[in-house]
Amino acid sequence: MATKSFTEQHILSAMTVLWLEKKGFTVIPKTNIAVSISRSAMLNKQIDMTWEYTGSSLIIFNHITTPMSSKQAYDTVRRLDAGLGLVWLNPAPMNNTYAFAMQRKRARQERITTVSQLVARIEQIRQQDAEHNWMLGLDLEFAGRSDGLQPLQKLYGLQLDRPQIRQMDPGLVYNAIRDGFVEAGLVYTTDGRVKGFDLQILEDDKHFFPSYNVTPVVRKEVLAANPGLAAALNQLSALLTNEAITDMNKRVDIDHQSPQQVAHDFLQAKGML
Repeated sequence: MATKSFTEQHILSAMTVLWLEKKGFTVIPKTNIAVSISRSAMLNKQIDMTWEYTGSSLIIFNHITTPMSSKQAYDTVRRLDAGLGLVWLNPAPMNNTYAFAMQRKRARQERITTVSQLVARIEQIRQQDAEHNWMLGLDLEFAGRSDGLQPLQKLYGLQLDRPQIRQMDPGLVYNAIRDGFVEAGLVYTTDGRVKGFDLQILEDDKHFFPSYNVTPVVRKEVLAANPGLAAALNQLSALLTNEAITDMNKRVDIDHQSPQQVAHDFLQAKGML
């Protein structure tokens, strides 16, 4: 089993090992594997399974950028990978996609819950009090991507003067929102700092950002050789909501607990260990 090099995937790895071993399977975890390497290893039968995101498969592996619903994205990648001998099991409810976030207190004061409301407020300030224009924190990649800031501005009618865009390392965006350096910023919806810093995720009401539902992907022949494996992984996948994974990410990144301990506690609380 291969997982990638960030907290959420470390937790998924630990959880999978604990659960599948409880169900009688032998699991050899390989962590910190790059996306492209993991994909090649799966196709070359060097790795049996991974936890993949629908949006990553859609965009990175298949170069499809057409807007789709979560179900359409899942159905598409499942169909495309079936021909390669890779089986997408049931997607988790969690969706680790991009989103704009604000300080929860600030969002409540401004009565902002959606990106459209954020855009309207930004424009209102630009028109009425330009000396105090709102600032947006964005990572460098998103600001320059062809499917990033410019098409988002077009869809939402977001007008920004250049000084309003604060480009920074993705990890610093969370701190910038928390500390009031920017009024809003681009984050990942399941990052532990969303909960740890008490940030409010704004609804992407025009559905710009693709879905990134994490899903167990297993080679077809491995499933055939291991009866019960698909059912066990589907049972685990069903538990992974945004709330659950964000809390676990927070416990690792903010509270400095180990992924193994966090995974164990979660499964135990669910009566699975």
